Amino acid sequence: MLMLPAVITHAEVPHVLSLFRQTLEQAAAKGGTEAAMLTVDGSSLSQFDSSALAVLLECQRMARAKGRAFAVQSLPARLTELARLYGVDALLQSA
Repeated sequence: MLMLPAVITHAEVPHVLSLFRQTLEQAAAKGGTEAAMLTVDGSSLSQFDSSALAVLLECQRMARAKGRAFAVQSLPARLTELARLYGVDALLQSA
């Protein structure tokens, strides 16, 4: 599971994507259930802009490219509303 940091703005994107890549690689090395489903937890996220949506969509793309399911949980209501506004809320559904 990847715990999102408290802040995701444009400046933090490279770091967060790097963390996700590491999490993806570690999960693949472990195998089992953790490798099959990768979950991003947004409960710590308190300051963000639309870059947070870009991060989530890229994380989903990377996971699926590796044949992994992807899920998000505990996203802040404001981020969920932003996803709906941009029309990408359905893309962030667990699959």
